[in-house]
Amino acid sequence: MAQMDVAGGDSGHKKGPGVKKAKKLSTRVDMTPMVDLGFLLITFFIFTATMSTPNTTKLNMPKKDEDQTKQMEVVKSGLLTILLGKDNVYYYEGELLPDGSNFMTSSFPTAENPGIRKVIQDKRAQVIAAHTHNEACKKIWADNDGDQNSCLDRDLVVVIKPDDNAKYGRSVDILDEMNINGVQRYALIEITPQEKTVLELARQRNG
Repeated sequence: MAQMDVAGGDSGHKKGPGVKKAKKLSTRVDMTPMVDLGFLLITFFIFTATMSTPNTTKLNMPKKDEDQTKQMEVVKSGLLTILLGKDNVYYYEGELLPDGSNFMTSSFPTAENPGIRKVIQDKRAQVIAAHTHNEACKKIWADNDGDQNSCLDRDLVVVIKPDDNAKYGRSVDILDEMNINGVQRYALIEITPQEKTVLELARQRNG
């Protein structure tokens, strides 16, 4: 048990006949409760830190050793691929043509120009317009309390592919666009050699 002893003096009284000698007092301060309080505070902060869950974005991350074609079993007309460069954003719909003629340049949204946000919105509207209900919709309805609108953009899949020069903040920005535009199915995967070549050509063309 921790304690502190404080010895009292004679309180300035002079010694002499008829003067009662002052007693030496010992003041003991028990520090044990303070130690217990310290452990309680440590336990509290550890517990609250464990219970606190950070806000994260859930990603559909495919395995590298799997065939990407088999993973992304979607209607090609509903596929939108977004590629992130250092400062620019590019996209193409469906499959990338050998000559790269469907490879387009866009930008991140600003107050004056919606950029890639408009591209995502237009693609989603296109998929919804072409949608027809089928058996696959039943499970989606069941997972969304019977809301039949929840199946309308079922065939929309956005694939995000940052290149080696892409900034981390830009990847976060494009993931935010998925949430802003209500995209339910999207994945962050590696860029292909063909896409790297076309991306470099587009970068040179844009200066």
